[in-house]
Amino acid sequence: MIITCPSCNKKFKIQDELIPSKGRNLQCGSCNHNWFYKLENKIVEPLNLGENSKEKVIEHTQDNPSNSDNSESLKSKLNHEIDKDIKNDNTIKKSDLPKKSKNITFTKFLSYIIVSIISFAVFVILIDTIKTPLIDIFPRLEIHLFNLFETLQDIKLFIIDLS
Repeated sequence: MIITCPSCNKKFKIQDELIPSKGRNLQCGSCNHNWFYKLENKIVEPLNLGENSKEKVIEHTQDNPSNSDNSESLKSKLNHEIDKDIKNDNTIKKSDLPKKSKNITFTKFLSYIIVSIISFAVFVILIDTIKTPLIDIFPRLEIHLFNLFETLQDIKLFIIDLS
């Protein structure tokens, strides 16, 4: 079913079984407006391709005997509401358009940088932990590890001097 926020008129598609017959509180994901929503007794019948939504609503109102006395005014009100909904559904608002992908690309790039820094830090800690057994197996590795740790110490001191 489609529920419309009474505050900002944003439409949301939710499953029917999420709304009990007694109703429930809802919150708009767009404007954070809270309201109580209760199911109304509506005839819900899907449209088939080629059917006109105006004809479907008018047929249901004519079948209902309680609405027969004001059928002409009801028809005009329903036609006006349906035309309004169709016009609103077909209009693309600027807020409905997707955001620019530059922001998404930059965020993705930033997340890769953060993951790389964390991975490098974990690698250095792991190497420092198993430094002695590695040097026993690879004797020439000692000088390279020493240079790596000295470089990291220099970077650390440089960052401290910046602040």
